[in-house]
This record gives sequence, C-alpha cells and structure tokens, in this order.
Amino acid sequence: MARFENLDDMSSEYYDVLSELGNIGAGNAATALATMLQCKMDITVPKVRLLDFKDVCSVLGGEEQIMAGIDLMVEGDINGSIMFLMDERSAHVLVEKVMGMPTEQEHSLTEMELSALKEVGNIITGAYLNSLATLTSMMIYPSVPYVSIDMAGAILSVAAIEFGIMGDKILMIETQLMDETEINGYFLLMPDLESYDKILSSLGL
Repeated sequence: MARFENLDDMSSEYYDVLSELGNIGAGNAATALATMLQCKMDITVPKVRLLDFKDVCSVLGGEEQIMAGIDLMVEGDINGSIMFLMDERSAHVLVEKVMGMPTEQEHSLTEMELSALKEVGNIITGAYLNSLATLTSMMIYPSVPYVSIDMAGAILSVAAIEFGIMGDKILMIETQLMDETEINGYFLLMPDLESYDKILSSLGL
C-alpha cells in the first residue's frame, strides 16, 4: 500500500528528493543533447514544481499556446508516462540544429523534421530516465516516443485522460538550455502513486 493516498500528502522531505532527481535528470538530458549536437550546452538550474494538473497550461502560456510534445509510456519497476514539452520556436531551433538547415515552414514541420524532433525527444527523455534508473537501481523501460505539435491544451488532454485516475497533481521540471539561443523545455513526470512510493523506497526513504 502506498504511503500516501495522493501527492498532497507528500512531505517536504519526499518533495526535496524528487526535486533533486529532477535536477539530475534534466542535467543529464542537457549533456546528452549537447553530445548529440556536438556543441556546448549550458543549462539553468531546473525549477521543480508540484502543480495541480489544471494549472499546467497556464505555466506553459495558456491552453492555446502552440507546443511540441514528446510523450512516452514508462513500464518496468514503475509505471506511468513522461512528457517533454517545448514551445514552437524552441522546437524549430532544435530541428534546425539537428538537420543543419533552416526548417522549411514557419508554423509547421515536415515529416522529416518531425522525425528529427522525435529523435531529439528520444535522446532527452532517454537520458532523463536512464539517470532515474541509475539513481534508484530500478528497471525502467520507455516506449517509442510519440511527437505532436498542437495547442498545449490539446496535447495535455491526452495525458489528463491517462493521469486522471492517479490524482490531480503533477511534477513539472522547467529548464532552459542555451548555446547561442535559448531553448525552453518542460519535463512532466507522471508515474502512478505506487511508483512514487517505489522510487522513494529505493532511495531508503
């Protein structure tokens, strides 16, 4: 049985540990991205927040804010999903860096460009989950990522359906990656409550 019935029951000690895991995961994701792009990549100190799910859109700039979302399911010792979101401009910047050429259209991406974005998302989320697996000594298996570019409200509505049975709180890690341009990214960690318990137990809490 989980030690808390919902995330409102989480103590500051547990939250601090999850925040530190978020910081490490985001840092490793930035390192992996820099390696992929063969450039130096600085990262701001990630801002970790426990939010009501309904408030996530406002942090992203509103329900109509166009975002790129990379979403994948997580199985193994823990279950749930992880999503990496970035604003549309950041998505174009990343794709241009990967492909070495300007994106073809101002407000949309071609199939080839979406494939490049999916690979970036795979690298970023994979590095995040690998760091979580290493720190907790847990087996974590990600699914193939799904990429979408849409309004924030539409992207999150799918996650809301999955997350609705788990509670109304979500762990958001906000960070900026920078070389000569700034890339705004948001990790949304959505394991079920039992998985939160397993993560904390694996760390001796």
